[in-house]
Amino acid sequence: MLIAKSFPSDKQRKDPFMIIVVSIIIGSILVVYPLSYAYAGWRPLFMLLITLFWVLCQPTWCGVWFAFSMGLFTDLLLDAPLGMNALSYVILAFLTRYFIRERRVLTFSNLWVIITLSLVAHLVLTLMAQTMLGVRFSLTRHWQPLLASIFSWPILYYLLKRWRI
Repeated sequence: MLIAKSFPSDKQRKDPFMIIVVSIIIGSILVVYPLSYAYAGWRPLFMLLITLFWVLCQPTWCGVWFAFSMGLFTDLLLDAPLGMNALSYVILAFLTRYFIRERRVLTFSNLWVIITLSLVAHLVLTLMAQTMLGVRFSLTRHWQPLLASIFSWPILYYLLKRWRI
């Protein structure tokens, strides 16, 4: 006797399109929401965290082009040089997808390590891009969002984990 496994049909599967759009809208609001000077330095890199979550947890929906468009959107939101965040997001999306292609069992701790390494790589890529553009780069200004992003990852993951594959 064969035991029939019940696989969700296409109608039962959750379509993540609307939650992706909603998370981008909420993330963009959190990026530009005015904060006092004392707290503004601790603002996490919400758009990068959201991009990496969707690239890692919904690889069929979000890939390198998604990362590119999110990077351009972030450049426009932050009034950064056009393409600086886009380049960083594309490189990070490609590298994370490349290094996890054979590892489909991504636990929370694995994702947290990948996100931490990606955030540090984003800081290094931003340092290189701003150095090439002749912009003064201060590491003392960038360690606060790095730490805030690392520690806010569990909250973002908890809020969006229902829609991961």
